[in-house]
Amino acid sequence: MHKPGNRYFIINKPYNMLSQFIGSDGMERLGDLDFDFPEGIHAIGRLDKQSEGLLILTTNKKITKLLFSSKVPHKRTYLVMVKNVVSPERLQELISGVTISGKGGIDYTTPACEVSIVQKPTDLFKGSFELIENWPHTWLMITIYEGKYHQIRKMVSAVHHRCQRLIRLSIEDLQLADLQPGCVKEIEENDFFARLKIEN
Repeated sequence: MHKPGNRYFIINKPYNMLSQFIGSDGMERLGDLDFDFPEGIHAIGRLDKQSEGLLILTTNKKITKLLFSSKVPHKRTYLVMVKNVVSPERLQELISGVTISGKGGIDYTTPACEVSIVQKPTDLFKGSFELIENWPHTWLMITIYEGKYHQIRKMVSAVHHRCQRLIRLSIEDLQLADLQPGCVKEIEENDFFARLKIEN
C-alpha cells in the first residue's frame, strides 16, 4: 500500500524548462514555477528541455513503476510540428513503424501507432513559446504506447522530418486540457489513478 498523504499534480511544462527541481545553473527548473510544492515531490515521465506539455508531479514514489514499468502499456498523445509537408507515404511509414536508434545504439523498430495530420489548434496555449511558421510545415497528432528516449523526435527524423515543436497532450485519460504553460493543477488521488488506469 502507498503511504497516506501522497499528493498528485499535473503541470503544463513550458518550453526551455528542465523537468527537475535541481540541475544546471542558469536553467529554468520546476522549482521556479510560482507554486508551493510539498516536500518529496518529483516528476514522472520527464519531458526534455525543448518539449512542452503534460508533466506529472507526485510525492508517491511508486507511480513510475506502476505507470511506465508495468506489463500493461499506457498511451501517450502528442501534438507535433515538423518541418516541411508530410507526404501520405511518410505518414504511413510512421503509422506502420519505423527504425530508430534505441538504448546502447541498438536499432529498434517502433510498433504500429496512431498518427494523423491535423490543423494547428487555434487556441494553442496563449502566451506559450511560438515558432515562426513562414516555412512549410505539418502538424501531427501522434499516439504511442511506449516511451523510448526521445522516441517522437527520432520517429519523425526517421522519415526525414525535423521536429520543431513537441507538446504532450495526455497520458491515458489524464489530459492537459486548457491548463496554460507554467500552471499547476492538483488532482485528487482516486481521480488520478482512475484517469491513468493504474491500480491504487
